Amino acid sequence: MAANLCPVEDAEELTALEIQMLRTALGQLKLDLGSQLETSAGAAKPVQLDQTAVGRLSRMDSMQNQAIVQAARQATLIRLAQCNHALQAIERGEYGPCRICEEPIGVKRLNAKPEAPFCLACQQSADRR
Repeated sequence: MAANLCPVEDAEELTALEIQMLRTALGQLKLDLGSQLETSAGAAKPVQLDQTAVGRLSRMDSMQNQAIVQAARQATLIRLAQCNHALQAIERGEYGPCRICEEPIGVKRLNAKPEAPFCLACQQSADRR
């Protein structure tokens, strides 16, 4: 096990009940993320380039909106992948430790973001890079 690189307030192992509750939360999150992807699929389609059908400024607005939707979809896809990894980790009995420092992530963080692969300190450190 790696040395504890981050101070963790509630760094206790998860109980079986907490894991079950988090598994349920992950299942619901997976459904919600899938629904978001389905809903946004149409808005991510390429913008029509025919200026006779849509004015230049409207087309530019559409392209900007499309870029925003595509970025949001990409973030949703990443979160969905993290959700799937977390569910697989639960099945393997490996859910809960930070993938960087290997210390328990903590139930407070996992309740807020059950798909989190890193403890808060390691996530903040990674975000600064």
